Amino acid sequence: MSSLLKNLRAISWPQIVGVSLLFVALIAGTQFARKPLPLPEGWHHGAFMEIFVRSYKDSNGDGIGDLKGLIQSLDHLKELGIKGIWLMPITTSADKDHGYATTNFRDIDPDYGSLADFDELIKQAHARGIGVIMDYVLNHSAKEHPYFEDSLKNPQSPYRAWFEWRQEKPQGWDIWGKEPWVVTSKGSYLATFGPHMPDFNMRNPEVVKYHEESLKFWLDRGIDGFRLDAVPHLIEKDAKDWNDQPESRQLTGQFTRLIKSYPNKYVVCEATAEPKVYARTDICGGAFAFGLENQISKAAKGETEAIQKVAQYYTQAPHTLASFASNHDQFAGKRLWDQVNGNEVHYKLAAATYLLLPGTPFIYYGEEIGMAGAKGLTDDPFIRGPYSWLPNEATAGFTTGQPYRAVSGNVSTHHAQIQKAGAESLWSFYRDMVALRNTRTSLAKGSYEAAQAQGQVLTYQRKAGQEHSVVVINYGAQSVPLTIEGIASSATLRALYPAKGVANQKGGQVTVPAQSVY
Repeated sequence: MSSLLKNLRAISWPQIVGVSLLFVALIAGTQFARKPLPLPEGWHHGAFMEIFVRSYKDSNGDGIGDLKGLIQSLDHLKELGIKGIWLMPITTSADKDHGYATTNFRDIDPDYGSLADFDELIKQAHARGIGVIMDYVLNHSAKEHPYFEDSLKNPQSPYRAWFEWRQEKPQGWDIWGKEPWVVTSKGSYLATFGPHMPDFNMRNPEVVKYHEESLKFWLDRGIDGFRLDAVPHLIEKDAKDWNDQPESRQLTGQFTRLIKSYPNKYVVCEATAEPKVYARTDICGGAFAFGLENQISKAAKGETEAIQKVAQYYTQAPHTLASFASNHDQFAGKRLWDQVNGNEVHYKLAAATYLLLPGTPFIYYGEEIGMAGAKGLTDDPFIRGPYSWLPNEATAGFTTGQPYRAVSGNVSTHHAQIQKAGAESLWSFYRDMVALRNTRTSLAKGSYEAAQAQGQVLTYQRKAGQEHSVVVINYGAQSVPLTIEGIASSATLRALYPAKGVANQKGGQVTVPAQSVY
């Protein structure tokens, strides 16, 4: 003991303090290593990839995509220049497919992995400068949700007030040509999206609190925001006023304010009827540009009326809208490949159309490689097939096992391996368009000016500070001499894309080749 005290006395105070600080630093380093790196301010102005995890990449050979498979694919997304990922539902669900019939709002579906896998995804995505948002379903649960099951068994259940129950079935209702009330031996419940997904009673403060706590659960784990599903349907008043009520907008704004009380978060809403309204900062701040998507492929084919509508869209719309060419819902259209009937010239024109406009562009997984719909399938499954990694007609390189669903109809010709190797491929074109957004502030979040459609030619200008970008897309089959509005005669146009484009052209006089992007 005496020798120990003698040795301790021999250590100076600076040495003791130094060792102590080192010990604290090691502990802190261990803690910080677990936390994802912060994203840069405004990260959400870059391009997003919408990913159906079930169909993206299978890591364990069970034929179903999972979070570990997505983690293994993050470098693939980074190489494309993606700044954000939208995950279709990954919470525990009853439907074992699209995921919108939620049974547990605070856990990962076992098919996809675990909460630890989710945490690792956030960490690894942030390390690559990629943000992650996830689908959150506010309007309804699965009928297998334990709270609904309790309300179904027992009319006296405290959870009866959590859902839209009526003793007698209300009359005269019609939602999209269907009866939304489901009759049981113990009353009728409202199910806007089908009997398997009963609507929550969002007038009940306990239900609102439940969702708020669930959102905070994911926010506290590091999620970067949410895609809020079907928000115009939160409140249905009666058979006439069941869609997009003022109370639904108010509730959506309340949830959005909660999410954005956390720093640097992004919210985008699915609001098909009035997306421009939901894009307001007091409601969502972001909403999908429904109505624009069905003009994009038409414009790409040279339809002058569609080109005019594309030109004018953002002159009357918030720049917080999210543009896209297709998504996971059949009502928004088929996969882009099928919309343009495999015409790659039209395909590139469609991609450039929305990737260079204001707002936040969302690429649907597989779109960047020209993936077609799944073989032999219809409806939503047709557009939700496994990602084509390799030219394998059986597995598409998606899994080492048996894919849970048929692969793409053009897997042999359009897959990631060959697309990434081709200088003129669709993938290379998407990479170039996304790189323009990533390197030009004016294209990522600048103004939208002088937009016009002259026949089959679309032109517009985007500005941010001293940076000034001019976009010209000729959808027609003939080259066109063009005078670009508002360009001084002394100004010089420098080619951003393609590299051998209209370089060093004086003023706004240019000749635009057929079916080209400049």
